[in-house]
Amino acid sequence: MSAENKAIIRRMIEEVWNNKNLAAVDEVVAADCIGHPPTGIEARGSEGVKQNVTRFCTAFPDLHWTIEDMIAEGDKVVIRNTFRGTHQGEFLGIAPTGKQVMVTATGTYRLKDGKIAEGWVNQDLLGLLQQLGATLK
Repeated sequence: MSAENKAIIRRMIEEVWNNKNLAAVDEVVAADCIGHPPTGIEARGSEGVKQNVTRFCTAFPDLHWTIEDMIAEGDKVVIRNTFRGTHQGEFLGIAPTGKQVMVTATGTYRLKDGKIAEGWVNQDLLGLLQQLGATLK
């Protein structure tokens, strides 16, 4: 089961995020999935996941995720990954800067019946904001 679960996560990263194929979300994400991204904008169901992908890819249209490590056990898969992209659209209220960014992240996913049922992502959001020139108040 671990190999199958890894393949589902790899497909989510490659096909959905890197290739911007929102139709594939329904194939890898459960209809009642709950996503817990670092932005605090919780994704509910496959439609919520599509909204988060769209929001992020609008801000960083050339976004590309690279999986650095992947470990699977039971119904869980953990990945350590890196994304690179250029800030060309509004992100968390920050106007486009044109700056290129590189951010590390770790995601833990629970799978059920061959689909992602829940996901938790920890991303270096502070590092991303610093790269964009955002200041903390």
